[in-house]
Amino acid sequence: MGQALDRSERSDQLDWIDRRAPRALRPYLKLARIDRPIGIWLLLWPAFWSLALAGQGAPDPWLLLLFALGALIMRGAGCTYNDIVDRRIDGRVARTARRPLPAGEISVRGALVFLALQLTAGLAILLSLDPFAIALGAGSLVLIAAYPFMKRITYWPQAFLGLTFNWGALLGWAAARGTIDWPALVLYGACILWTLGYDTIYAHQDKEDDALVGIKSTALKLGDKSRPWIAAFYGGTVGLLALAGALAHIAWPFYLGLAAAAGLLAWQVVTLKLNEPGDCLAKFKSNALVGLLLFVGLLLSALAIP
Repeated sequence: MGQALDRSERSDQLDWIDRRAPRALRPYLKLARIDRPIGIWLLLWPAFWSLALAGQGAPDPWLLLLFALGALIMRGAGCTYNDIVDRRIDGRVARTARRPLPAGEISVRGALVFLALQLTAGLAILLSLDPFAIALGAGSLVLIAAYPFMKRITYWPQAFLGLTFNWGALLGWAAARGTIDWPALVLYGACILWTLGYDTIYAHQDKEDDALVGIKSTALKLGDKSRPWIAAFYGGTVGLLALAGALAHIAWPFYLGLAAAAGLLAWQVVTLKLNEPGDCLAKFKSNALVGLLLFVGLLLSALAIP
């Protein structure tokens, strides 16, 4: 099944990178996962939600643009760094064996240079924010550096991913208001639980290979009991999102968006097929729509009559 999924992912890549991108750029685009935008969306939504909460449903368009560019660049940098650290492990997992580093399409030195360029671009975006947001953004580097090693030492690397991947929930509020307040902290907690849910689903794709190579995950820890845990993670997500909205005094359309997002999360839990990698991937990807539904609710809240 893992090999079938791997073939499917390679087919997706062939749709445009291998057919349209210049040959010299292809391994770098794949290394940054430009062909798989779901990771960009999942990194972007917490920041967009935070900006919209801070702006009472009317986020600053300039900050939205900066955070969109930042998500694109830093997601690519994170993937590059993760692949450098995991290059030997990736070569032993069916789904990741054909990534550029284990496949020999790019050298470690080339990947390091590419990483440096991405981090420089990310720094340039960060430096355009106010000093408090700059300091807060810099603080995430410790989490980013540590994350790839967590699956070697704990069955809960998804929790550490949640801490790392959702930093935008704090940074967005800081960029908009110059402080960190309770709505941002509660939003951050909601996003951590959201990541625990969707990344546990994602990890079920690789559980057989992970067990063989000694990699830990919540999918292996929770096993066949993952469904009620995912339901609990998602339930906590919805509850904390509602609390963040209340603390931010956001208008009622936000809760319509939240209800729609909650319905989609419930659908994931009810219909999830834990032993079918293709279904796990589809459910994981549907979280991009979860993010959109909530963001639309936030934007509509700005139009509500007080």
